[in-house]
Amino acid sequence: MADSVSASQVLDALRPIIDPDFQKSIVDLGFIKDLKIDGGAVAFSIELTTPACPVKAEFERAALERVRALDGVDSVAVTMTANTRQASRAGGGSDQEPVHLPGVKNILAIASGKGGVGKSTAAINLALTLRDQGAEVGLLDADVYGPSLSLLAGVQGRPDTTADRKIMPLIGQGMKLMSMAFFMTDDSPVIWRGPMVHGLVKQFLTDVEWGDLDYLIVDMPPGTGDAALTLTQMAPLSGAVIVTTANDLSLIDARKGLQMFEKVGVPILGIIENMSFFTPSDAPDKKYYIFGRGGGERVARELGVEFLGEVPIDPRIAEDGDAGKPIVVSQPDSPSSQALRRITGEIARKIAMLAAKSPLVADANITWVNR
Repeated sequence: MADSVSASQVLDALRPIIDPDFQKSIVDLGFIKDLKIDGGAVAFSIELTTPACPVKAEFERAALERVRALDGVDSVAVTMTANTRQASRAGGGSDQEPVHLPGVKNILAIASGKGGVGKSTAAINLALTLRDQGAEVGLLDADVYGPSLSLLAGVQGRPDTTADRKIMPLIGQGMKLMSMAFFMTDDSPVIWRGPMVHGLVKQFLTDVEWGDLDYLIVDMPPGTGDAALTLTQMAPLSGAVIVTTANDLSLIDARKGLQMFEKVGVPILGIIENMSFFTPSDAPDKKYYIFGRGGGERVARELGVEFLGEVPIDPRIAEDGDAGKPIVVSQPDSPSSQALRRITGEIARKIAMLAAKSPLVADANITWVNR
């Protein structure tokens, strides 16, 4: 009977597994946690930098294969965990007071230069994909003029407040939700002037009890008006994603949105081309590029940002969305859902890379000691 395997042998077996982003071994990166050996039984965790890691399944498979191949190992148990780090960025422009959201690790803006490109639909589906991967997620509908979160999430009601007058987000689809729609009736006109918009956006950021979140997804208002500018200048955004369609009109406005983020130092994580093509159910090999072809990828290349991918047209996105059932929930195996999951994994990977380059955020709870 072979001797029991040692911890060093297990770690040596895992060392050839390389993280493709950091280009280092998962052992040297400190991803291996809670290694336990009981005779021939080996158990350990692989702690990733995001629950939405695109290579999570590959890491798990490779780890199982390598440790099982060791002499003296009878069984292997691998637990995949994640510790989402904060991609820190100081909020605030020249005339804006930055805000701090305790417990919120990363704030991600989903934006477009114009309406009608499916930005809100993309935002809720990306948020739900992160939730499905095990992340704690909040979704803020910052479109104060045309809020849509209540419809898309299938959630209605008026938020409660705490004893210290904090607003409690509504819970829906396994996420914390906040939207102006929760304070309105369906036929309420929305008439806001600039200072009112500024105050409302600040209140949604600072007066909502968001709690501990890995990601707060902000569905930005279209364009570059008061609400969008307030958010980009005030909130400590980890990054921004631009949603567009392939036609030239949308791409012109997408450029403006991208430049707005660049001017205030928000990292651009990439461009999503929504409604890229249509594939009929009776002709699965055909693609019809109704709004043009390749526009999103071309603009991404011209502006030096990453093209995150295409999301095909699917009538069920609108139908199910109107019923409060986003497509990644209602049709998880559809081509659109698969594209959204790939894009979400890429976004989470980019945020994790930014977090690795960011200095650790100091604990705000400091106790001063007089000597």
